[in-house]
Amino acid sequence: MGRETYWKSDPDELLRVAGDFRLADRDTGATPGFDGDKKDGQKALAEGAGILADLQERLFAAGTHGERRSVLLVLQAMDTAGKGGIVSHVVGAMNPGGVRYAGFKKPTPEELAHDFLWRVEKRLPAAGEVGVFDRSHYEDVLVARVHELAPPDEIERRYRAINDFEREVSESGTTIVKVMLHLGKDEQRDRLQARLDEPDKHWKFNPGDVDERLRWDDYQEAYQLVFDRTSTPYAPWYVVPADHKWYARIAVQHLLIDALESLNLEWPEADYDVEEQKARLAAS
Repeated sequence: MGRETYWKSDPDELLRVAGDFRLADRDTGATPGFDGDKKDGQKALAEGAGILADLQERLFAAGTHGERRSVLLVLQAMDTAGKGGIVSHVVGAMNPGGVRYAGFKKPTPEELAHDFLWRVEKRLPAAGEVGVFDRSHYEDVLVARVHELAPPDEIERRYRAINDFEREVSESGTTIVKVMLHLGKDEQRDRLQARLDEPDKHWKFNPGDVDERLRWDDYQEAYQLVFDRTSTPYAPWYVVPADHKWYARIAVQHLLIDALESLNLEWPEADYDVEEQKARLAAS
């Protein structure tokens, strides 16, 4: 069975934020477009890994020969939603030499001295690279809104600044794929409980995660506003149900594969005489 055998419909359109999208209406335990169970999902992920790796190598090779395009995956989610698993099991299938990973944490004093996009712009993928933002500039309109770290008019300015920034990035040749891993509140409780129950996972638990959980409804509202303000044709948002980790991984993999396939990349042609070099090598 081929990878696409399991997909009864293309998940890209099913997951894309558009029109009258409402986050509250999305089932966090659903598996949009996928006709299979966890075992099928694991098979699809393994098969897709080879496809993704090949496409990334084409992009990287083209980048060494003047290709200016790149791909940027933006990952946002509530705690325990599985961003780390996406990085390990999806991004991990690609050659790390062609991946530019950036995990954004609390801003440093130096970063706070600049506009919020300053630190993000420095971590954009170069030509031929796949960039990954593990959290991103969206923290500055999510956390900042929920915790009232900036006044409402500044938050509104940031939405506009983000759209302008992403338009420029897109026009420069970067395909932007923004993913929100949509986790259910009950599922998050179970995952946090598992971290407390298992000693080898205590290091993953942060008491602050419970503090943020107490603001769950505020975060859901903040995410809805992000989608309303910043899901654009040049930088669309995709909301991926995340209660099933296996589904979230194959869905994000599918989005990345589609993004890379849309570039229609060919292997760079040799800028030397191949037959001549074969003869020289044989005689060496």
